Amino acid sequence: MTNFPAPIEELIDEFSRLPGIGKKTAQRLAFFVVKDKKDSAIRLSEAIINVKNRIHFCEDCFNITDKDKCSICSNASRDRSVICVVEDSKDVIAIEKTREFKGLYHVLHGAISPMDGIGPEDIKLRELIIRIRDNEVNELILATNPTIEGEATSMYISKLLSQTDILVTRLAHGIPVGGDLEFADEVTLSKALEGRRKI
Repeated sequence: MTNFPAPIEELIDEFSRLPGIGKKTAQRLAFFVVKDKKDSAIRLSEAIINVKNRIHFCEDCFNITDKDKCSICSNASRDRSVICVVEDSKDVIAIEKTREFKGLYHVLHGAISPMDGIGPEDIKLRELIIRIRDNEVNELILATNPTIEGEATSMYISKLLSQTDILVTRLAHGIPVGGDLEFADEVTLSKALEGRRKI
């Protein structure tokens, strides 16, 4: 039982919901907000509300954006015949840091995970198939995370496209199994892109 006033306890609870924030860190953040100037707290809350109001998914690739199309899909110099499939928008940022990939992306917003009740219909898989069908795509690079769920998702997509002329490749395993793309360094991701192979 704590002796915190109810508004502070509520703020601690909300901070605790953030990934990587435990109860002690949440308490430090809450007391920082209490001690900080009121206009700083207002700017923080307005920034959060602004993100929730203005950020949505790109109508083509489902990456996050504040416009109808993200900056990558809007860029006419990108190779539209190659699509790199990732699980999350953070993965797009990680791959873009390598400056190696010149094609487009498709963000699934998850991976197939029967244990968690996530099937193919729960991620942006149908949209990927429609996008491939409606555009001249020559290669699909599967860049899902090297986890059980990521591998299952890649295999599922590969089987769906096995009867097409599209070259389906997978990132080379320079990325550690169980790791996430967002934590891989640029050199590792660059080598993984160069060493992709057909599956």
